[in-house]
Amino acid sequence: MRDAYHEELDAIGDSLVEMARLVGSAIGRATTAMLDADLKLAESVIANDDKVDDLQRSLESKAIQLLARQQPVATDLRIVVTSLRMSADLERSGDLAQHVAKVARLRFPDSAVPRDLQATILEMGQLAQRLMAKAAEVLITKDVELALQLEHDDDRMDDLHRTLFQHLMDDRWKHGIETAVDVTLLGRYYERFADHAVSVARRVVYLVTGDYADELDPAAAVAATETAPAAASAATSSQAPVTPDSPASSPADEPASD
Repeated sequence: MRDAYHEELDAIGDSLVEMARLVGSAIGRATTAMLDADLKLAESVIANDDKVDDLQRSLESKAIQLLARQQPVATDLRIVVTSLRMSADLERSGDLAQHVAKVARLRFPDSAVPRDLQATILEMGQLAQRLMAKAAEVLITKDVELALQLEHDDDRMDDLHRTLFQHLMDDRWKHGIETAVDVTLLGRYYERFADHAVSVARRVVYLVTGDYADELDPAAAVAATETAPAAASAATSSQAPVTPDSPASSPADEPASD
């Protein structure tokens, strides 16, 4: 009976890792679709978001059944509740990747991103994908140190987001209002996607240690990683760490808003 119980906890963890991998791939593919004016790829990203939604619904169903039938306590309860919150972060990340693809579809065959900003948008897309790949690895390994690194990695996304606004506010902006709106929305989508990846990592910190990331002493983080309780590993997937596929670095096109 207890073996089946822990298999159900493992299944919840596996679903989270699969969601993270799907949305990480989606943001990379959406970025490629936008920069390459690839309408077929954009449509594929939009359609495939249903898979992420289905995974979230399945995870929620499993979690609710587990709460009702097993009435978990202590660490197991923390795993279930935290997993529900992480699934919401990941589902929203999928929506944001879909929004990027919709921008690509809306402006096809024209480019929504001016040539002088394409390198910035490309870097934002690649960084978003790397952050989510690292979040997936954190879900697998329960590495608290690695989880805490994501917040620092996210600083670069914030810098890129500010760079976009500096261009938009520059008196020399000559690309018009429509393009300004597209670029503003895209910047927000990537920035929020990165925030959700960080949120997933922070929730893993709470899952393993019982403490919130901003309250955790760095030395304690190392100790927590080395002595993480076996129960907390129940939500760990047996899959190998994720290596993101880099979005194409070719120049680009199209975008839309939410």
